[in-house]
Amino acid sequence: MMSNSRLLWSSMTMTAALMLSACSQPADEATDANADTAAAETTGKTIRIATEGAYPPFNYTNADGSLAGFDIDVANALCDQMQAKCEIVAQDWDGIIPGLLAQKYDAVIAGMSITTERQEKVDFSEPYFANTMVWLTSNDGGFDPMAISNVTLGGQRSTTPGAYLQDNYEGKEGNTVQLYDNYDNAYLDLKSGRSNAVLAEKVSAKSWLADNKEGFGVVGDEIDNDDNIAIAVRKGDSLKADFDKALSEIRNNGELARLEQKNFGE
Repeated sequence: MMSNSRLLWSSMTMTAALMLSACSQPADEATDANADTAAAETTGKTIRIATEGAYPPFNYTNADGSLAGFDIDVANALCDQMQAKCEIVAQDWDGIIPGLLAQKYDAVIAGMSITTERQEKVDFSEPYFANTMVWLTSNDGGFDPMAISNVTLGGQRSTTPGAYLQDNYEGKEGNTVQLYDNYDNAYLDLKSGRSNAVLAEKVSAKSWLADNKEGFGVVGDEIDNDDNIAIAVRKGDSLKADFDKALSEIRNNGELARLEQKNFGE
């Protein structure tokens, strides 16, 4: 009986010692261990990522059907950093969050801004880019951003510039707000004279102007509405921490800045 008691006590003592040893592990060693565990969880894993494929220069579809742009470059750099395989698919913008929630893919990297409304549905990584908005219009002087009245304003649906247009101009001072499924259609109506100006992210406007140098330009000051772009994942998904760690690494080693220069020229 006593022998059994000693054996039990010895087992309890060893367990307590092991727990104490784990608790007394140096902070840096614990951090390294957690990082190694996170790396192990993504090594060799296939991460399914959705993008829009219609928002240059962030993401667009080439003539051969392949996807390209800043978001695609960032996604591939992150997967390389995590030693994971990227599987990138195109998804229409309006269905991109519903598709994530339906588990059609694991993450969204699509020039998506962090908004309160979206944060109710998904978790976001740390931002990987910050946007400003600009007015894009014809060079005939017919649109004054300081006196906006009785004009038709274009933008993309379900974007921060689109929401800004609705909040500030729709139904006010005789203005009409026209929102489109993508910026290509918004720019098409601007070019054909069916709208007076488009409010867009600066990088999107610059990308369009590169191919439409004659007759159009940016007017007025840039609008900074604290528009931060990040990766969306499902609520509570540990993939958020993996992306945050990889983002920090490609930011610190200069790869993120290189990809910005490649895609935006700035």
